[in-house]
Amino acid sequence: MFQLTTKSVEETEKIGHKLGELAEPGMLILLTGDLGAGKTAFARGVGRGLGVKGPVTSPSFTLVEEHHGRIPLYHMDVYRLHSPEELIDIGYEEYVDSEGICLIEWGDLVREMLSAEHLEIKISGVGAERTITFLPYGAYYKRLVEELTTSVASSSGDGNTHA
Repeated sequence: MFQLTTKSVEETEKIGHKLGELAEPGMLILLTGDLGAGKTAFARGVGRGLGVKGPVTSPSFTLVEEHHGRIPLYHMDVYRLHSPEELIDIGYEEYVDSEGICLIEWGDLVREMLSAEHLEIKISGVGAERTITFLPYGAYYKRLVEELTTSVASSSGDGNTHA
């Protein structure tokens, strides 16, 4: 587990950007947190880190948005699904089994339909300050979080985990 605090939307995006820079094909990322916690801001940062040129917005009504960067980003928002099984209807298997990055907002709502190996990112907070907790499931994701930890610590200059 790795936890850090950001003080603004821009800092939250910056952490997402760092993760996007480290991302590799086939990753599964679950973003969890309350409404307005900063999940889409984080996803926007991941997109920037992947080199996505267009805007990364919440796919609340479209359910899935495909973005093209150095690795495709498949950004899902499953908040409006009535059951985890509805993931089958939107063809989630094509995205999860692809060479892209599958990033699912409200991923905790469909966890039982997904691979046991994934990275969960919990975002919480009030006002501009956010606590971002990285929970890796599987050896690959544990190494990724260690690399992210090192990257964030070296870029902060003071050893803190603040963005």
